[in-house]
Amino acid sequence: MKENIYTIPVYDGFNEECECPFCAMKNKIEKDTINFILGPSYMEPDFREQTNNLGFCNNHFRLLYLEKNRLGLALISHTHMQKVKKDLTNILEKQTIHSKKGIFKNKKLNTENPLGNYIKSFNDNCYICDKINTSIERYIDTFFYLWKKDENLRNLVKNGKGFCINHFYMLFETSSLKLNDKDLMEFLNILVPIQLENLERIEKDLEWFTCKFDYRFKDEPWKNSKDALPRSIIKLSSENIDK
Repeated sequence: MKENIYTIPVYDGFNEECECPFCAMKNKIEKDTINFILGPSYMEPDFREQTNNLGFCNNHFRLLYLEKNRLGLALISHTHMQKVKKDLTNILEKQTIHSKKGIFKNKKLNTENPLGNYIKSFNDNCYICDKINTSIERYIDTFFYLWKKDENLRNLVKNGKGFCINHFYMLFETSSLKLNDKDLMEFLNILVPIQLENLERIEKDLEWFTCKFDYRFKDEPWKNSKDALPRSIIKLSSENIDK
């Protein structure tokens, strides 16, 4: 099947040697988005409005900081901080009563809402996570479009290493919405055994990795276990700790 702008990222993910093709796609989106954020875009008003409203999660703040464009990140953080300060000021002024003796008239405060809702939203929001999640959802749709039409993709899945737990679940859940009953059963009869076989493969690699720390096995070959720990972390958490 001829590739196009919508299918290329999916094919690229499945052609990469990795434990989860969708994690490979996620890492590409994350890297591209970080480069975009710290490029000329951070001076654009429309972009800054989005980052002011959403901010970044702990992990993506860390990754942005490691890119060394401290001025760009500082400018983004400054206007985001201004937005957060304004929001908190408005919420706290409505939620508390000022008096001459102090900011709070009563010791008992209404701390459930809206402050709690704001903090939850604040912790859940991230500009980069939103970009990743939106793109992965689109790639999942593209995957099922290709699954129904392209034998090449089917072979890539059959000969692949399965998926991380999170993306396996996304495929499992979405399949019933994208495939008819006949195609659904065929898909699951391929997906589930591949996933379980590859979990067993990496579990054995991880077990041998731990055995190599036992003096009785110190002269035995490592086999495929040297990188078993980071590969198992990808499988379990979708997180590439070597990036």
